[in-house]
Amino acid sequence: MSDKRSAGLLVFRHTAGRGVEVLIGHMGGPFWASREREAWSIPKGEYEPDEAPEAAARREFLEELGLPAPEGVWIDLGESRQRNGKLVTVWAVEGDLDPGAVVPGTFTMEWPPRSGNHQDFPEIDRVGWFIPEEAAPLLVTGQRVFLERLTEHLGAAA
Repeated sequence: MSDKRSAGLLVFRHTAGRGVEVLIGHMGGPFWASREREAWSIPKGEYEPDEAPEAAARREFLEELGLPAPEGVWIDLGESRQRNGKLVTVWAVEGDLDPGAVVPGTFTMEWPPRSGNHQDFPEIDRVGWFIPEEAAPLLVTGQRVFLERLTEHLGAAA
């Protein structure tokens, strides 16, 4: 079992025409470039044991999207162990942001493999607002549980 941990923040909004929408990001880099299904993620990232998960979620949101996390009440959506063994903790917060305002952070990797060339790629190459039913097949499988938990929470709160 991996001891790696990630924390993230799922932003949602209420719209007049479509109801609840969630903000998710398409993962950047060459491995994800031609994929749509299971190639999107909640903005999240790894943290060390000495960092509070809430602080990591806020930091990663800023690093991945280039925008501060929306202010508001954080809803604890709990944890889920991913296929790779990583334990992911996610909160949801209501907010609204313009996907066009996103300035993604970057990562460097050797590309093409074993070429000796290193290139920078965006961590997230685009973001979008989706109703949960649209977002589910786009999200990596292990993160879909957070959509379900948010939907349950919002239904119970209504």
